[in-house]
Amino acid sequence: MVLKDRVALVTGGGTGIGMAIALAFLREGAHVAIGSRNPAHLKAGEDAARAAGHDMLAVRMDVTDAAMVRATVEEAVKRYGRLDILVNNAGVSGQTPMTDPDDARWHAILNTNLTGAYLCAKQSLRHMRNGEGGRIINLSSVLGRFGVAGYAAYCAAKHGIIGFTKALALEVAARGVTVNAICPTWVDTAMAQQGIAETAAMLGVTVDEFRRQAIQGVPIHRMVDASEVAELALFLASPRAAGITGQAVNICGGSTAGAGG
Repeated sequence: MVLKDRVALVTGGGTGIGMAIALAFLREGAHVAIGSRNPAHLKAGEDAARAAGHDMLAVRMDVTDAAMVRATVEEAVKRYGRLDILVNNAGVSGQTPMTDPDDARWHAILNTNLTGAYLCAKQSLRHMRNGEGGRIINLSSVLGRFGVAGYAAYCAAKHGIIGFTKALALEVAARGVTVNAICPTWVDTAMAQQGIAETAAMLGVTVDEFRRQAIQGVPIHRMVDASEVAELALFLASPRAAGITGQAVNICGGSTAGAGG
């Protein structure tokens, strides 16, 4: 059990990649708190943990709200006595074309995906003990490696996560805390389904047709499973990855191989 008695906070931990990471951490002996602004996702996370024979702390939080972030981190520390691992997984996506007269989605995507990661890291670092192998794992994307038309906000946020990861890794290296990012390709989650539906509508094709095109664009010709991302996060959170910091690790089925990523 490579994370035995370690304490982790996983944002967006009640669904998709976040849930897969939370369950993998629990399986390997960690105490896990999840945060989400969606009560249904919190219940889903609790139910999945219970079904696997584990207890999990589920806290309603909005990563864009600094006070809620601080309160969530402190609740996790109060429950488990410490905090060792932060997984910045909470995120939103969506199209933000320059022709859109409303800037609300741009701000929501940047605030959730990028500023949210900053706020969670800032509060978590207050409780990570020097020299005890703290870990911060940020979820970026292959869209942090290249651009996609119509997704400027999401691409900007995920590129920003990589820059944030590199800078923060240098800032906290002397404390023994590592900071790394994960860049997945298409993962079969609700967010991916939203992206497929939106892009299909933009291109004027059916959802099934664009899904086929998307999968064909991945050299291994399949989506990555959330459990595969979870296993990578588990490795980065473990003592085996103590020498890895400031890195953005692709789990992309070859999607970035020809893109300089």
